Amino acid sequence: MIELGPNQNFFFPTLNSILNGSAGVLLFIGLILILKGKKEAHEKVMKAAFGVSAAFLVSYLYYHYTYESVKYQGTGNIRTFYFIMLTSHIILATLNVPFILRMLYLAHKKRFKEHAKIARWVWPSWMYVSVTGVLVYFMLYIWR
Repeated sequence: MIELGPNQNFFFPTLNSILNGSAGVLLFIGLILILKGKKEAHEKVMKAAFGVSAAFLVSYLYYHYTYESVKYQGTGNIRTFYFIMLTSHIILATLNVPFILRMLYLAHKKRFKEHAKIARWVWPSWMYVSVTGVLVYFMLYIWR
């Protein structure tokens, strides 16, 4: 584990990783449920995934507003991998937000064909963001 300076905090990165991982698990469960035709259960799980992701966003923004960022310490090819993964993670996370909101709106309005059409593209991206968020945490705070 890395040493944290006086204006750094380990609690929020850990919480953020847990929230990201939880979103990924919920997304996977939501996919299985809809594939099995369990629409009501799918709806509840996907709303939970959205809630966890929203909680992550609030926690993430608070942390980065309040504490200094931790610099990645890896070198060589792993450093290149880290920054490629981090860049794609940030770009997709940002782009996902309006599409996730649109999916929720369409589902709420029972416009399921439009919802499913968008979900086929957004679900894998949202899952990627959840998984890579956890990987970023491990690479930054745990693995050295």
